[in-house]
Amino acid sequence: MVIDGSTSRFMSQRNTPRMALISTSISGSSLQLTAPSGTSISVTHSGSDLPSHNATVWNDEVSVSDCGDDAASFLSDALQKNCRLVRVGSNYRRPIRTISTQARNSPLAPRDVGFADAFPILIVSETSLASLNDRLMEKGEDAVPMNRFRPNIVVSGCPAFAEDTWFRYRAGSLVFRNTGPCARCTVVTTDQTSGAQSKEPLQTLAQFRRDPADSGKVNFGQNALVETFSGSCSVGDSISLL
Repeated sequence: MVIDGSTSRFMSQRNTPRMALISTSISGSSLQLTAPSGTSISVTHSGSDLPSHNATVWNDEVSVSDCGDDAASFLSDALQKNCRLVRVGSNYRRPIRTISTQARNSPLAPRDVGFADAFPILIVSETSLASLNDRLMEKGEDAVPMNRFRPNIVVSGCPAFAEDTWFRYRAGSLVFRNTGPCARCTVVTTDQTSGAQSKEPLQTLAQFRRDPADSGKVNFGQNALVETFSGSCSVGDSISLL
Protein backbone atom coordinates (compact mmCIF):
# COMPACT_ATOMS: atom_id res chain seq x y z
CA MET A 1 0.00 0.00 0.00
CA VAL A 2 1.15 3.54 -0.74
CA ILE A 3 0.65 6.01 2.12
CA ASP A 4 1.05 9.76 2.47
CA GLY A 5 4.53 10.42 3.83
CA SER A 6 3.26 13.06 6.25
CA THR A 7 -0.04 11.67 7.53
CA SER A 8 0.45 7.89 7.02
CA ARG A 9 -3.02 7.80 5.42
CA PHE A 10 -3.59 5.45 2.50
CA MET A 11 -3.42 6.85 -1.02
CA SER A 12 -5.53 5.80 -3.98
CA GLN A 13 -6.34 6.80 -7.53
CA ARG A 14 -9.22 8.87 -6.20
CA ASN A 15 -6.83 11.67 -5.30
CA THR A 16 -3.73 10.47 -7.18
CA PRO A 17 -4.79 9.12 -10.60
CA ARG A 18 -1.12 8.97 -11.59
CA MET A 19 -0.92 5.79 -9.48
CA ALA A 20 -2.49 3.99 -12.46
CA LEU A 21 0.80 4.46 -14.32
CA ILE A 22 2.85 2.44 -11.81
CA SER A 23 2.99 -1.14 -13.09
CA THR A 24 3.65 -4.03 -10.74
CA SER A 25 4.77 -7.63 -10.98
CA ILE A 26 5.84 -10.39 -8.62
CA SER A 27 9.02 -12.40 -9.11
CA GLY A 28 9.66 -14.93 -6.37
CA SER A 29 9.59 -12.97 -3.13
CA SER A 30 10.19 -9.62 -4.81
CA LEU A 31 7.74 -6.91 -5.80
CA GLN A 32 8.77 -5.10 -8.98
CA LEU A 33 7.55 -1.51 -9.44
CA THR A 34 7.96 0.27 -12.78
CA ALA A 35 7.39 3.99 -13.29
CA PRO A 36 6.07 5.70 -16.46
CA SER A 37 9.67 6.70 -17.28
CA GLY A 38 10.61 3.01 -17.50
CA THR A 39 12.74 3.02 -14.35
CA SER A 40 12.01 0.22 -11.91
CA ILE A 41 12.81 -0.97 -8.43
CA SER A 42 12.68 -4.40 -6.83
CA VAL A 43 11.40 -4.52 -3.24
CA THR A 44 12.32 -7.64 -1.28
CA HIS A 45 11.84 -8.06 2.45
CA SER A 46 11.18 -10.89 4.83
CA GLY A 47 8.80 -8.69 6.78
CA SER A 48 10.32 -9.40 10.19
CA ASP A 49 13.19 -6.95 9.71
CA LEU A 50 11.06 -3.95 8.71
CA PRO A 51 10.30 -0.98 10.99
CA SER A 52 6.65 -1.01 12.07
CA HIS A 53 4.22 1.84 12.63
CA ASN A 54 0.52 2.59 12.15
CA ALA A 55 -1.26 3.74 9.01
CA THR A 56 -4.87 4.69 8.32
CA VAL A 57 -7.15 2.99 5.79
CA TRP A 58 -10.47 4.86 5.74
CA ASN A 59 -11.45 4.81 9.45
CA ASP A 60 -9.20 1.92 10.43
CA GLU A 61 -5.80 2.31 12.06
CA VAL A 62 -3.66 -0.68 11.14
CA SER A 63 -0.18 -2.01 11.85
CA VAL A 64 2.11 -1.80 8.82
CA SER A 65 5.77 -2.39 8.04
CA ASP A 66 7.70 0.22 6.09
CA CYS A 67 9.43 -0.98 2.90
CA GLY A 68 12.35 1.43 3.18
CA ASP A 69 13.67 4.73 1.89
CA ASP A 70 14.57 3.49 -1.60
CA ALA A 71 11.00 2.44 -2.35
CA ALA A 72 9.69 5.67 -0.81
CA SER A 73 12.01 7.80 -2.95
CA PHE A 74 11.11 5.87 -6.10
CA LEU A 75 7.35 6.31 -5.56
CA SER A 76 7.64 9.93 -4.44
CA ASP A 77 9.47 10.75 -7.68
CA ALA A 78 7.03 8.77 -9.83
CA LEU A 79 3.87 10.14 -8.20
CA GLN A 80 5.24 13.63 -7.55
CA LYS A 81 4.05 13.42 -3.93
CA ASN A 82 5.69 12.61 -0.62
CA CYS A 83 4.75 8.98 -0.04
CA ARG A 84 5.99 5.66 1.27
CA LEU A 85 5.40 1.98 0.51
CA VAL A 86 4.18 -0.27 3.34
CA ARG A 87 3.09 -3.86 3.71
CA VAL A 88 0.91 -5.73 6.21
CA GLY A 89 2.56 -5.67 9.62
CA SER A 90 3.01 -8.59 12.00
CA ASN A 91 0.22 -7.27 14.24
CA TYR A 92 -2.10 -6.31 11.40
CA ARG A 93 -5.83 -6.72 12.04
CA ARG A 94 -8.67 -5.08 10.14
CA PRO A 95 -12.08 -6.74 10.58
CA ILE A 96 -14.72 -6.49 7.86
CA ARG A 97 -17.22 -3.93 9.16
CA THR A 98 -20.08 -3.72 6.66
CA ILE A 99 -22.03 -6.65 5.32
CA SER A 100 -25.40 -7.18 3.63
CA THR A 101 -28.54 -8.12 5.58
CA GLN A 102 -28.66 -11.51 3.84
CA ALA A 103 -25.09 -12.28 4.84
CA ARG A 104 -25.68 -11.10 8.41
CA ASN A 105 -28.56 -13.58 8.68
CA SER A 106 -26.10 -16.39 7.97
CA PRO A 107 -23.27 -15.46 10.34
CA LEU A 108 -19.67 -16.50 9.85
CA ALA A 109 -16.63 -16.39 12.05
CA PRO A 110 -15.08 -12.88 12.01
CA ARG A 111 -13.14 -12.10 8.85
CA ASP A 112 -10.33 -9.63 8.21
CA VAL A 113 -9.63 -7.64 5.06
CA GLY A 114 -6.28 -6.36 3.80
CA PHE A 115 -5.72 -2.93 2.26
CA ALA A 116 -8.80 -3.12 0.00
CA ASP A 117 -11.60 -0.62 0.60
CA ALA A 118 -13.89 -2.98 2.48
CA PHE A 119 -13.86 -6.60 1.25
CA PRO A 120 -11.25 -9.11 0.05
CA ILE A 121 -13.09 -10.25 -3.10
CA LEU A 122 -14.88 -8.45 -5.95
CA ILE A 123 -16.66 -10.47 -8.63
CA VAL A 124 -17.87 -9.13 -11.99
CA SER A 125 -19.24 -10.94 -15.06
CA GLU A 126 -18.07 -10.26 -18.60
CA THR A 127 -21.71 -9.93 -19.68
CA SER A 128 -22.29 -7.16 -17.14
CA LEU A 129 -19.40 -5.23 -18.66
CA ALA A 130 -20.73 -5.92 -22.16
CA SER A 131 -24.13 -4.52 -21.13
CA LEU A 132 -22.48 -1.34 -19.86
CA ASN A 133 -20.35 -1.03 -22.99
CA ASP A 134 -23.41 -1.42 -25.22
CA ARG A 135 -24.91 1.61 -23.51
CA LEU A 136 -21.67 3.57 -23.78
CA MET A 137 -21.30 2.90 -27.48
CA GLU A 138 -24.95 3.80 -28.13
CA LYS A 139 -24.06 7.24 -26.75
CA GLY A 140 -20.98 7.48 -28.95
CA GLU A 141 -18.60 6.82 -26.06
CA ASP A 142 -15.70 4.38 -26.08
CA ALA A 143 -16.11 0.97 -24.49
CA VAL A 144 -14.12 0.45 -21.28
CA PRO A 145 -12.00 -2.57 -20.31
CA MET A 146 -12.54 -4.69 -17.22
CA ASN A 147 -9.49 -3.15 -15.50
CA ARG A 148 -11.53 -0.02 -14.77
CA PHE A 149 -13.37 -2.06 -12.13
CA ARG A 150 -10.45 -4.09 -10.69
CA PRO A 151 -12.27 -7.36 -9.91
CA ASN A 152 -10.45 -10.30 -8.34
CA ILE A 153 -12.70 -12.77 -10.14
CA VAL A 154 -14.20 -12.41 -13.63
CA VAL A 155 -16.89 -14.86 -14.73
CA SER A 156 -18.40 -15.67 -18.12
CA GLY A 157 -21.34 -17.69 -19.42
CA CYS A 158 -24.06 -16.08 -17.30
CA PRO A 159 -26.66 -13.37 -18.03
CA ALA A 160 -25.68 -9.74 -17.44
CA PHE A 161 -25.72 -8.86 -13.73
CA ALA A 162 -26.50 -12.44 -12.73
CA GLU A 163 -23.82 -12.06 -10.03
CA ASP A 164 -26.20 -9.66 -8.26
CA THR A 165 -28.52 -12.59 -7.53
CA TRP A 166 -25.92 -15.01 -6.19
CA PHE A 167 -25.42 -15.56 -2.48
CA ARG A 168 -23.23 -18.66 -1.99
CA TYR A 169 -21.25 -20.39 -4.71
CA ARG A 170 -18.33 -22.74 -5.17
CA ALA A 171 -15.33 -22.35 -7.48
CA GLY A 172 -12.65 -25.00 -7.23
CA SER A 173 -12.48 -26.03 -3.57
CA LEU A 174 -13.49 -22.58 -2.27
CA VAL A 175 -16.94 -21.46 -1.17
CA PHE A 176 -17.68 -17.76 -1.67
CA ARG A 177 -20.41 -15.63 -0.17
CA ASN A 178 -21.60 -12.36 -1.66
CA THR A 179 -21.73 -9.57 0.91
CA GLY A 180 -23.50 -6.91 -1.12
CA PRO A 181 -23.05 -4.73 -4.20
CA CYS A 182 -19.91 -2.69 -4.80
CA ALA A 183 -20.69 1.05 -4.90
CA ARG A 184 -18.38 2.58 -7.49
CA CYS A 185 -16.33 5.74 -7.11
CA THR A 186 -14.42 8.03 -9.45
CA VAL A 187 -11.60 5.50 -9.88
CA VAL A 188 -13.65 3.83 -12.65
CA THR A 189 -13.30 7.06 -14.67
CA THR A 190 -9.49 6.79 -14.75
CA ASP A 191 -7.92 5.27 -17.85
CA GLN A 192 -5.51 2.68 -16.45
CA THR A 193 -3.04 3.09 -19.31
CA SER A 194 -2.81 6.88 -19.40
CA GLY A 195 -4.08 8.13 -16.02
CA ALA A 196 -6.52 10.44 -17.85
CA GLN A 197 -9.94 10.96 -16.26
CA SER A 198 -13.37 11.54 -17.78
CA LYS A 199 -17.02 11.35 -16.69
CA GLU A 200 -17.51 7.86 -18.09
CA PRO A 201 -18.40 5.14 -17.39
CA LEU A 202 -19.73 6.42 -14.04
CA GLN A 203 -22.17 8.80 -15.73
CA THR A 204 -23.75 6.00 -17.76
CA LEU A 205 -23.77 3.59 -14.82
CA ALA A 206 -25.69 6.19 -12.81
CA GLN A 207 -28.48 6.04 -15.39
CA PHE A 208 -29.33 2.38 -14.78
CA ARG A 209 -27.37 1.04 -11.81
CA ARG A 210 -28.37 3.24 -8.88
CA ASP A 211 -28.82 1.38 -5.59
CA PRO A 212 -32.58 1.02 -4.95
CA ALA A 213 -31.98 1.50 -1.22
CA ASP A 214 -29.60 4.47 -1.59
CA SER A 215 -29.84 6.54 -4.77
CA GLY A 216 -26.51 8.16 -3.96
CA LYS A 217 -24.73 4.87 -4.71
CA VAL A 218 -24.02 3.45 -8.18
CA ASN A 219 -23.37 -0.29 -8.11
CA PHE A 220 -21.33 -2.54 -10.38
CA GLY A 221 -20.10 -5.98 -9.27
CA GLN A 222 -20.53 -7.83 -6.01
CA ASN A 223 -18.30 -7.83 -2.96
CA ALA A 224 -17.59 -11.26 -1.50
CA LEU A 225 -15.63 -13.19 1.07
CA VAL A 226 -14.41 -16.76 1.25
CA GLU A 227 -16.22 -19.03 3.72
CA THR A 228 -13.49 -21.67 3.69
CA PHE A 229 -10.14 -21.00 5.33
CA SER A 230 -8.14 -23.13 2.87
CA GLY A 231 -8.37 -24.33 -0.69
CA SER A 232 -7.91 -22.85 -4.13
CA CYS A 233 -9.61 -21.91 -7.37
CA SER A 234 -8.08 -21.53 -10.81
CA VAL A 235 -8.73 -19.85 -14.13
CA GLY A 236 -11.24 -22.01 -16.02
CA ASP A 237 -13.06 -23.38 -12.94
CA SER A 238 -16.84 -23.50 -13.18
CA ILE A 239 -19.04 -21.81 -10.59
CA SER A 240 -21.72 -23.82 -8.82
CA LEU A 241 -24.48 -21.93 -7.03
CA LEU A 242 -25.19 -23.34 -3.55
